[in-house]
Amino acid sequence: MAENTVNHPFTKKAPAERKGWARRFFAPIGGVFRVVFAPRIHIPRFVFAIVVSLVLLALVVFFAPTLREWTLAVLPGPRAEAAEAKDASRDITRLTTRVRNVERQYVSFVPRRPYLVVDTSNNRFSLMSGGKPIRQGVCSTGSYVLLKAGDDRQWVFKTPRGRFFVQQKEESPVWHKPDWAFIEEGLPVPPVGAAERFETGVLGDYALHIGHGYLIHGTLYKRLLGMPVTHGCVRLDDEDLEVIYKNLAVGSAIFIY
Repeated sequence: MAENTVNHPFTKKAPAERKGWARRFFAPIGGVFRVVFAPRIHIPRFVFAIVVSLVLLALVVFFAPTLREWTLAVLPGPRAEAAEAKDASRDITRLTTRVRNVERQYVSFVPRRPYLVVDTSNNRFSLMSGGKPIRQGVCSTGSYVLLKAGDDRQWVFKTPRGRFFVQQKEESPVWHKPDWAFIEEGLPVPPVGAAERFETGVLGDYALHIGHGYLIHGTLYKRLLGMPVTHGCVRLDDEDLEVIYKNLAVGSAIFIY
């Protein structure tokens, strides 16, 4: 006797050509329905598809707020982009304000009257007025030579760096030779105030005193201008020295670096 079979959608085999993506998608769910309902009820396929669609729609509606929050957290939305643009605008405004403050401070530090800038690394000078150079050229600065005396004294011939001021202006200056000038030449050091300590014609036509015995003056050795050969003073050519002397007044700033 032939075995009776139940004829309903979940037991009937579909043709191979009908196994598309929809059947593969609904196959697991159909298996559940097959176990629970077969062979007691008969559910047409279109009804089954509608039921599953309604279930999926209900799940989407239920989890919609969570999905929305997750999407906003992962993907930057219009509000996030607007917030970033606002922050960038604030940063630009803050930086612009700082730049203006720095510019004001720079202007406040720049002397209003002419001043001199000396570059000891390259042995060059710039006579400035209003932040712009009005004369530039070569000079000579300290040689950094070390001179030792027999009594444990020693000197390093370097030009001091920093901000200085013209303390005194002098025409046809006379050089007051210090002790090292005699020791360097191998001569005995004369007493203070001796006639041999005073020498004329070696500092040029002008001299500007900037303190601690350092001068800006002329030189007899013009061929050495542009090289570090001095004992610490700043040497200039006669024409450059005259222009600087006439433009700088007592109290004018001198920047040496």
